[in-house]
Amino acid sequence: MNRQNKSVTLKTMPFSVMKHKTLPSVGDTETSHKLLTCAEYFAGIGLVRLGLEQVGWKVVFANDWAHDKFEMYSAHFKDASNHYRVQDIFSVCLADIPNTLLATASFPCIDLSLAGNLKGINGQHSSAFWGFTQILENQANKPRLVMLENVTGWLTSNGGQDFRITIQELNRLGYACDVYSIDATHFVPQSRPRIFVIGVYTSHLNQKMLIFARRSSSLKTQALEKAIAANHDLRWNFVEVPPLPEKVKTDLSCVVENISDGDDRWWLDDQVQRHLNMMSPVNLAYLKECHDLPYYSHCTMYRRVREGKQWAELRKDGIAGCLRTARGGSSRQMLVRVGQGIIRMRLMTPREYARLQGVPDNYPIPSQINQALTGFGDAVCVPVIAWIAENILNSLVKALQENTLALHR
Repeated sequence: MNRQNKSVTLKTMPFSVMKHKTLPSVGDTETSHKLLTCAEYFAGIGLVRLGLEQVGWKVVFANDWAHDKFEMYSAHFKDASNHYRVQDIFSVCLADIPNTLLATASFPCIDLSLAGNLKGINGQHSSAFWGFTQILENQANKPRLVMLENVTGWLTSNGGQDFRITIQELNRLGYACDVYSIDATHFVPQSRPRIFVIGVYTSHLNQKMLIFARRSSSLKTQALEKAIAANHDLRWNFVEVPPLPEKVKTDLSCVVENISDGDDRWWLDDQVQRHLNMMSPVNLAYLKECHDLPYYSHCTMYRRVREGKQWAELRKDGIAGCLRTARGGSSRQMLVRVGQGIIRMRLMTPREYARLQGVPDNYPIPSQINQALTGFGDAVCVPVIAWIAENILNSLVKALQENTLALHR
């Protein structure tokens, strides 16, 4: 992929004064779909769309460069050929993009992630962000709302400058921003913390730091608080939002596929023993405690190299670790089932990955396992998006309507 690097000066960008256009009111479902339209960039397999659709939004344009992800998207969304463009974001034709109320961008995280190369927002992959802002800048009718999503490393990459640069760029384009840290554990048994930036194309700002300060701890972390404090001079639009629901009470058992003991996906005894030999005394003691219980317990397992030695490490809280793509054998999670006098192990299945992302079972799984694991592992958690849409995006739409009406009185 060819990526364009773009430097941005580290000073506060001038803020545009917008002309207000009338927004129709949110009414029944038909009216909502005419209003609540979205262009989804870095669309992948369409999990942002799945979340938005649950609360009345309609994706009318989608873009991603990966053919494998488009195959998964189009297998579920039968209208894909009408609006999904498979091409590099820098080459998307503006004439192909309809006017929408919202634009979303889950831009590549590789250069911002601790698991990646930390080359930052101008790295080969994460610099695709500039393709998104290039589109925004050249659209005659900019979306009134934008939503960015990325890993928590975005806040601290390059000493926090990458986060500052992205907010500055949205400010320059006329968007005042709010930011949230949301972990998928509030919705599914998967630890998946992500940063969401919501930008509003408006001249009505709400820069009251008190609103952010009193926001529920479920929506922010110390790293996010530090990032806001370090960038208080930027253009913010903090709004009141409810706390996230309590973290899920269920554990991995609710997503585990019912695979018979005779299935060859379960490992043979010698492979199980090899991984037991790689465990710490603490993990072995946990398995011994569960071994003779009359029911099964499930936990996830990773292989990691520490101090030159390979270890098999368990996560014992009933929560899966953050799903990743299928690149690299160590990134794929394994499932351990213990109880009734037996310990079984295997790799997690694509369907289990899908369920951990809140994807319904009617979403087709491709025959190529790595394609499926990459598609789901590189995506967003569906109920997180639905919660954001219902509690933040829809509220912002109503606020925009009220501001527009006030200007016309």
